[in-house]
Amino acid sequence: MTERHTPRVVPLVDQRSASLLTPAAAFSSRTRMAATGLLTDTRGRPLRDLRISVTDRCNFRCNYCMPKEIFDKDYSYLPHSDLLSFEEITRIAKVFVAHGVQKIRLTGGEPLLRKNIELLIEQLSALRTLEGRPLDLTLTTNGSLLARKARALKAAGLQRVTVSLDGLDDAVFRSMNDVDFPVADVLAGIEAAREVGLGHSTAGAAGGLKINMVVKRGTNEHEILPMARRFRGSGIVLRFIEYMDVGATNGWRMNEVLPSAEVVKLIHAELPLVQLEPSNPGETAERWGYANAAGQHDKAMGEIGVISSVTQAFCGDCNRARLSTEGKLYLCLFASQGYDLRSLIRADASDADLASAIGHIWQGRTDRYSELRSALAPDVGGGVRRVEMSYIGG
Repeated sequence: MTERHTPRVVPLVDQRSASLLTPAAAFSSRTRMAATGLLTDTRGRPLRDLRISVTDRCNFRCNYCMPKEIFDKDYSYLPHSDLLSFEEITRIAKVFVAHGVQKIRLTGGEPLLRKNIELLIEQLSALRTLEGRPLDLTLTTNGSLLARKARALKAAGLQRVTVSLDGLDDAVFRSMNDVDFPVADVLAGIEAAREVGLGHSTAGAAGGLKINMVVKRGTNEHEILPMARRFRGSGIVLRFIEYMDVGATNGWRMNEVLPSAEVVKLIHAELPLVQLEPSNPGETAERWGYANAAGQHDKAMGEIGVISSVTQAFCGDCNRARLSTEGKLYLCLFASQGYDLRSLIRADASDADLASAIGHIWQGRTDRYSELRSALAPDVGGGVRRVEMSYIGG
């Protein structure tokens, strides 16, 4: 099936410079906030998960993330001096861990394009949670460079990877990545990750090696069953993600969303499923296990996940923060502005200053975009421009 091309308006405004001021109270001796690990926002949500974008560059041009008509040869990427250094990232991460973060996921763009990414992984892998355990350290990649880098990533201390793969049909996959990259090379990367053990977390995280498939109606929904058949019983968790309205450059439309409930129904009709309990508080994916003849979960066959941020909001227990490539802190995937932490670091702020700033920012967090989506104007967002997925990762 080929993608239906219809006219769309793609905005050309660069939102990367938009930032918010750190609350002044963060630096007052009377309201200074130390990191205790007990931090919660206005809805009682703790801070447990930090996603760090290490580059704004990618070698794919997937139309739901970095469409070629925007991210072309003339697109101006961030200069290297604007990016957080590995030492700056590690310093910020250490403060987040002091506030209770237990999991760090490296994202992009495509994180494996960041030169010497193994050095950053080595630094982050040395951090310990408040309980003295290793962090759950993971990375999301398009898999294009994974075959050649898997062993070095594992040796540096990376525990798990999640690979984005939107179909097994080579023609569909080449069309979706829009750079004519073959699916066989991504599958080779997945196998390399499995061989070196990039799926076994020493932090006790469930799920191991994961594959994310963004499902876009009219484009790749016919790949759902082939993907389920391919990875059933493989020890790899396949997750189906609803096509989301992140940013504006992807020209998102609700009629291109295939609800997760339909995905589960389609798979269940051929490969019976049974719903499983969440693996962790704040888990974004709803888990479904393959069932045996008795209707019970067959652990040998594994499970799938569905991420339903459009049709079934999970804002209520969201415990994730996102750090952009240039050091802005975003409190929601659908945020319009971030708080500039890089300026604090480069102005010689102390770790106590950083901890207080992050604490006050999170304590004031009210974000619940997905819960409010249905009440927003038809242009999705009521006229507010949101940050792009390629800038802060998924």
